[in-house]
Formats: sequence, structure tokens, C-alpha cells
Amino acid sequence: MHQEPLRTAGQPLPTAAKALIMLHGRGASAQDILSLAAHLRVPDFALLAPQATQSTWYPYSFLAPPPQNEPWLTDALAAVGRTVAAAQAAGISPENTYFLGFSQGACLTLEYVARHATRYGGVVAFTGGLIGDQLYPEQYSGDFAGTPIFIGTSDPDMHVPAERVRASTTLLTNLGAHVTEKIYPNMGHTITQEEITLANSLVFG
Repeated sequence: MHQEPLRTAGQPLPTAAKALIMLHGRGASAQDILSLAAHLRVPDFALLAPQATQSTWYPYSFLAPPPQNEPWLTDALAAVGRTVAAAQAAGISPENTYFLGFSQGACLTLEYVARHATRYGGVVAFTGGLIGDQLYPEQYSGDFAGTPIFIGTSDPDMHVPAERVRASTTLLTNLGAHVTEKIYPNMGHTITQEEITLANSLVFG
């Protein structure tokens, strides 16, 4: 599963200065998330978006016990890893590699980077948190070394509880990330212009 061809946009990967890995939400597509780049300060970036099989990275809620979402979750993380490897093969360093996801893609984004913490260019999670019925700190290692991470979400949100966002912020901070968390009252399950503005200034600026 999750073996569909990588979708790309922006600068050609062999000549790009930076890479942005973009992860779509449940029921959406790589093309959907790539379209968001028109609103981001990423003119010199290669844009890389893997496509989930049947538009779903894993079948159940991100709050389900992890074994319930296997083997899809492991395969989803491997798809992100292959995308990172493609950027590295083109000579783009981790410091010039960025991540962005929305909803299920935001959860997958945070889960991947927390399991492979290092100094990345930056991370944007629009409505997401770390995956599991609880947090499992033993799964996470490395040092973000000040990587800027922006997490924006609504309270309430139909899929992502604010308390999981807060717990994720704490764990990512403990791994050395510089996390900016914004929880908006009654925002809805969406991406707002204010979130895009913050992502541009905090991560892509």
C-alpha cells in the first residue's frame, strides 16, 4: 500500500534549494495539498507529495491504539521516509527539508518527524497531533536542535482533541523543537488565512 507515484510541483528537485514534503488529509489527494503551496512562501522549493492508497493513510482514528492502524501506519511512515530519501538523494540536507500536513496528514507529519528528530528546516501541522491512544515517548528520539514547528488547531475539533495537541507540543519541545501552538476557539476543521500567515512567518519566512 501507499506505493503510488510521488506527486511533485514547484522547482525541479535536482535544482531546488529546499524541499517541502506535503501530506494530505483523509479523503483528499496529493494534488489537493500541493495546491496550498500557492499561499506559502516557497518559491524556491521542490514540492513533494506522496499519495495515500484510497486517500487514507490509516483506517481508524489517530487516537486508536497503534496496532489497530497497522500495517497501514508503518507503510505510511515508510512512504514519508521514501520522500525524504528522494530529497536527500538530490542533495537537499535535513536543514533544508520542510514538512507540512493537514488533519490526518498533519498527524502523520508530526509522527514522522518525532520518530526522526533532527534539525529540519521547519514543520507545519494544520490540525494534528502525535498518533496513538496515548503518547508513547519511547518511540521518539533525536534532537530537533531548535527546528521551528507550527501547530494550529480548533477547540473543539471533531477529530483532534486540543489536549492531544498540547501533549504533542510538550513532547516535541522536550525533543528540542521550537514549537508555536495556536488553538483557536470554534475555528472548525479547516485551514485559515491566519494560520497560513503564521506558517509563512514562523517556518517559511
